[in-house]
Amino acid sequence: MAKFEEGLYYSETHEYVRVEGDVAIIGISDYAQHALGTVVYVDMPEVDDEVEAGEEFGAVESVKAASDLNCPVSGTVIEVNEALEDEPGLLNKDAFANWIIKVEMSNKRELENLMDAKAYEEFCSKE
Repeated sequence: MAKFEEGLYYSETHEYVRVEGDVAIIGISDYAQHALGTVVYVDMPEVDDEVEAGEEFGAVESVKAASDLNCPVSGTVIEVNEALEDEPGLLNKDAFANWIIKVEMSNKRELENLMDAKAYEEFCSKE
């Protein structure tokens, strides 16, 4: 059963955003990691790359599928989770503890386009 963590923002493409000041900590939801199965590779952008809300910033590959990662907010990548390069399966162990990128947001108002945990859980129940 997938977990839906309160206090985060969620996109329709199953990324979450944890906000710390002007920084968006972005990963895939627990629902997404369950749907993907065993994650074997994570493709991430470089630090200082510009990302746009709704645009692809990388991909997650599992034993059964590859899935694009879409950025929920716009901004500049300030950190990537290098631990995922050696151990992509960390996303399966705890999707919320193992973020993928950190982005300095250029427009915090984009968060208004995302769902809260309750709305996201409802969205997932219809998939």
